[in-house]
Amino acid sequence: MSITPPYLQKGDRVAIICPAKKLPKPMYDAVKLLKSWGLEVELGQTISASYNQFAGDDDLRAADLQQYINDTSIKAIFAARGGYGTVRIIDMVDFSKLLTHPKWIIGFSDITVLHAHLSRQLGLTTLHGQMPINIPDATATSVETLRKALFGEELTYNISAHTLNRIGEGKGKLIGGNLAILISVLGSVSDYDYDGKVLFIEDVGEYLYSIDRMMYTLKRADKLKNLAGLIVGGFTDLKDNDIPFGQTAAEIIQAAVKEYDYPVCFDFPAGHVNDNYALKLGADVSLAVNLTQVSIRFD
Repeated sequence: MSITPPYLQKGDRVAIICPAKKLPKPMYDAVKLLKSWGLEVELGQTISASYNQFAGDDDLRAADLQQYINDTSIKAIFAARGGYGTVRIIDMVDFSKLLTHPKWIIGFSDITVLHAHLSRQLGLTTLHGQMPINIPDATATSVETLRKALFGEELTYNISAHTLNRIGEGKGKLIGGNLAILISVLGSVSDYDYDGKVLFIEDVGEYLYSIDRMMYTLKRADKLKNLAGLIVGGFTDLKDNDIPFGQTAAEIIQAAVKEYDYPVCFDFPAGHVNDNYALKLGADVSLAVNLTQVSIRFD
């Protein structure tokens, strides 16, 4: 089963909510941007809510998400930010309305919980891309990829080759997101089906040994051996111990998948980077890696 929400049109209503960490400031820049695209913007209660580190308690955050899932006049739901907290509410929300009235769910980082859950449970295509909190620092290029993805324009990326890339071609549905979050939903009802898919991963602020451990966790769970391809995004603000781990993040990931033969692309501009290109998770994607460049095309 595969469901692609209708692409946006001028005049559509969209909502911004906060299913995880609370916001430090208003989302003026994001609202201005979305209105410049011809969209009407509604802000959820969680945008101004606060409960410890969260944007309101679990009940409020779940209710806010539920409201806009059920509201058929809302065509897209933007998560204002990530942080931590979406996993606490995922089982409190009834997503069944999206089967008959699908809409775009947009975000990254902690929002990987939503991407994975909606893929596994509904086969819904969602959007990994810039969130409202990131708009002031986002590159114009990344913002334009977000607009193109939402409005159904052609989405094709060509980037320069990385020395650790593995040459080849692969096709399949794109899955993935934040590596730590993928590990956190492993074995649950929100866990992706990895077989035959092109996997995208990114992360931020992790220790190098932790990246190694997470890659081995996926490997031992048989998540990596039957992929159609691997796209490695930003691995930023990484940390090391007093005794150095001895490998970069790219080298750690390369070692974890060295026995397989699918194409691998490193340093794709997506994740916790200002140049965070939009990716349609759940959509069919073609990955071609050669000696000079990488081409990613959404079919």
